[in-house]
Parts: sequence; C-alpha cells; structure tokens
Amino acid sequence: MKLYEGMFLVDSALAAANWEDVLNGIRTILDKVDAEVISIRKWNECRLAYEINHKSRGTYILVYFRVQGPKVATIEREVSLSEKIMRVLILNVEHMSEEDLQKATPAEVMEKRLSTAEAKITAPVVDSAEEPVPQEAKKMEVTKEAALPASSEEQSEPANDEQPEKEDEKKEQ
Repeated sequence: MKLYEGMFLVDSALAAANWEDVLNGIRTILDKVDAEVISIRKWNECRLAYEINHKSRGTYILVYFRVQGPKVATIEREVSLSEKIMRVLILNVEHMSEEDLQKATPAEVMEKRLSTAEAKITAPVVDSAEEPVPQEAKKMEVTKEAALPASSEEQSEPANDEQPEKEDEKKEQ
C-alpha cells in the first residue's frame, strides 16, 4: 500500500453547518476502498478563483491515507458522484517523511495566531519604564508653545510695492 495525499474541496457553508458530517462522508469514501486514514485535517477556507456548482467559497480538507494504487480511481469516481465534495486532488507522497505529514496547516497557523493575539489583548500591560511627568515640566511645555513665533504664513505677507504691479497688469488687459 502506498501513501497518498488527498485534497478534498467542500462547500464552506456545508462545512460550517455540519463539519462532522463532511468528515464522515470523506471517511466513508475511503473506507469503501479499504484505505488506512493517517490524518484528516482542515487545510484552509477561502474564496474560490471561479465558481464551482454556483459556490464562491470553499473549505479544503487535507487527508493522508494508505491505499493500493488502482483504488485511487475508485476514490475519484466516488467523489464525482458525491454531492458534498466538489473536487478532489490525490497525489502519491511516498517521498514525504512523518514530520512532513505533521506540519501545521494554514488553518492551524491562523488559529494559533488568533489565540495568541487574543491572549495579548486580554493580558494587562505593565510598562515600568514610563514615569509620570512632573507638573512643572508640563507647564514649561505650554510656555514654550506660547513663546514660539507666529506661523510662517503670517510672516510672509506680500510687500505693498508688489500689489501696484498686479493692478497695472489688470489695466493692460
């Protein structure tokens, strides 16, 4: 028996509503051909590049299993007859190690990031490096702002001798 990787695509709405039912459907197809399931995990949920069966979103399910080579065609035929599974891609992965099979999927990575972010949000932040500013320093900052010269727009008003030239140009027109 050879090691295979199967990427099953199902409708996201169906996966969200009946996750266990979707997994049981995949297991049923694999059990019909006496496949030994090594792992079955959610790969990712995303928008599809094009609609499949009038669906624009899909959930990918990654399955590693062992089965005899000629039975792969039977799995593909069963998937095409299934109403739950939209597509499948099955690859021979004999070259993969056990460590490769256990690598985190994008869905698992995203879930880990979200849980880490939630932990950071809920944890109290204590910053001992920040010291309170004395009242005298605050007063000095206010007086510095008041002592600053007027803005550059107020200082650069046009000179009076430039205005008559503009009036002469208007008379010529």
